Amino acid sequence: METGQGDEVVVVGGGVIGLTTALVLAERGRRVRVWTRDPAERTTSAVAGALWWPYRIEPVALARVWALRSLDVYEELAARPGETGVRMAEGVLGETGLDEAVAWTASRLPGLRAATVEEYRGVGLWARLPLIDMPAHLGWLRGRLESAGGVVEERAVSDLAQVPARIVVNCTGLGARTLVPDPSVRPVRGQLVVVENPGIRTWLVSTGPAGGMAYFLPQPGGLVLGGTAEEDAWSPEPDPATAEAIVRRCAALRPEIAGARILAHRVGLRPARDAVRLEREVRPDGRVVVHNYGHGGAGVTVAWGCAREAALLAEG
Repeated sequence: METGQGDEVVVVGGGVIGLTTALVLAERGRRVRVWTRDPAERTTSAVAGALWWPYRIEPVALARVWALRSLDVYEELAARPGETGVRMAEGVLGETGLDEAVAWTASRLPGLRAATVEEYRGVGLWARLPLIDMPAHLGWLRGRLESAGGVVEERAVSDLAQVPARIVVNCTGLGARTLVPDPSVRPVRGQLVVVENPGIRTWLVSTGPAGGMAYFLPQPGGLVLGGTAEEDAWSPEPDPATAEAIVRRCAALRPEIAGARILAHRVGLRPARDAVRLEREVRPDGRVVVHNYGHGGAGVTVAWGCAREAALLAEG
């Protein structure tokens, strides 16, 4: 172990889970370093549409607790959207009933109501939820972490045993598949299209009769269109046919999207697992590894709740 690093916590992984966990630890008085293979803007987190709502995460009961704790933080951060990248935005959750939403949120969200026919053709829920501009939010997380004394370093890790710290927090997402190794972690590929916003101010999430997903989210950099959920697909390259289908599904919901100028194509690999792994492991040499990965498509939704639990596990 390198001299002077024995009392530090090293967080491996620099996406939203890693940065949030590191920030919570630093603000609890710990000396923290983040080791990340890629800068935040090249992580899966940077690609996320980032609407606060559960998606592809288990176990549901724990995810609900983590999500509501995160909601508390996002509501506070939404008071400073220009700084934090978080704002409260209105929109429709298609194919979602009021009873289901109330059960998930424990009535924490005021103003939930059934969507009107004008707002959505089908069963839907009108809601006001946190919507996060991820490039801005990741930059804010890093800045606040550094203000708290944390350090972010671009360093690749091939073995957790190589990390010279008594406490290591593993926030590597899909990377945990080979790093732990944990073959139960698998990719769920999501592709997005960013278009010039034709004046849409509300978001919409919809699922078609055949299970096809469509959503649009107004972000500062454009209208983000999605989406896909391709199991065990590893390609990081946008597929033109998939992009055309995404635009077509979204335009069926809002016709003005059809003629919008395309600004960018994005792909992210969600780190899916049968259940989030959030637990403390004591290695034979006495070192502690706290695992915090496998959040599927809900990393942003549960980030703060999981970070606080991971910090408590790190402190023993």
